[in-house]
Amino acid sequence: MEDAGVRLPHIAVSPLRAVMRRVAYAAAALGAVFLLVAVDLDGYTDNHDGTVSLLDALYYATVTVSTTGYGDITPVTPFARLVNIVAITPLRIVFLVILVGTTLEVLTQRTRDQILTRRWRSRLRDHTLIIGYGTKGRAASRTLLENERNKESIVVVDPRPDVVEEANDDGFAGVTGDATRSEVLSRAGARTAREIIIATHRDDTTALVTLTARQLNPSATIVAAVREAENDPLVRQSGADVVITSSDAAGRMLGVATQSPAVSALIEDFLVYGKGLDLYERPVHPDEVGKPPSACEEIVVAVVRGGQVHPYAEISRLEASDRLVVIHVPQPVEPE
Repeated sequence: MEDAGVRLPHIAVSPLRAVMRRVAYAAAALGAVFLLVAVDLDGYTDNHDGTVSLLDALYYATVTVSTTGYGDITPVTPFARLVNIVAITPLRIVFLVILVGTTLEVLTQRTRDQILTRRWRSRLRDHTLIIGYGTKGRAASRTLLENERNKESIVVVDPRPDVVEEANDDGFAGVTGDATRSEVLSRAGARTAREIIIATHRDDTTALVTLTARQLNPSATIVAAVREAENDPLVRQSGADVVITSSDAAGRMLGVATQSPAVSALIEDFLVYGKGLDLYERPVHPDEVGKPPSACEEIVVAVVRGGQVHPYAEISRLEASDRLVVIHVPQPVEPE
């Protein structure tokens, strides 16, 4: 089994572009040396005829920055020698660094990645872990971003390297590996995650991932998706707080759409944050304690009490520890 690898988002640069950039830097260093010699031709001597032309200056710059150094053209005045000390020699070093930069980059890439990964993991707290970056995982990430989450607080785990690379392109950190292994989830920061979303392709895999995640993090909110309703109890017993049955949900939506397209469109609207009507959960305000849900300014559809969701009609008086599921109705925009 391939070890899990952490991949952080990065700006990809094509190899040709990287090479051309290095060539441009090298040409700039060569041009700088040429200009320094050209403005002080009298400070140099040529063993051949004693004088230095612009062509000789270019020749001197070339053999100098490349450290060939034939010695036929040399600085003779104190000023020319000072320029060689404080300017041309550093440019020669820069030119050499540029030439071997590709090799140095390959040698240091792994060390740099390890340093960045350790720094990233040390700052990873209260994040959201998305396990499985397929259709459901991508939709979950979009919803989180619509709910004002930032990309740095989302980590993707998937066994397919190309999918993790796509997550990187979307701006998310990713871990390649089998999420049923505790080592893989630990690398993704499962122990310090606030929420874990499990959206794998198989229900048995979902149950195993849920069990592993719950063992690593007893306090995280775990939301899992299953295809078949019969697997709902198994995943809940494995430690999931919320289980979404995708096939049943899709089937109900199809049935509702057949009988009432308007109701189906309304339900779909509720699922899209920031568009039309929104469902969200909030705590009970101090001035609402002791009152019925109907006394709230917003439309209350359910009350969460003691971890259980109750329809609003079952609750006669709100308590301070309750949480309300309400409908947000956007205010109409007045024409200017």
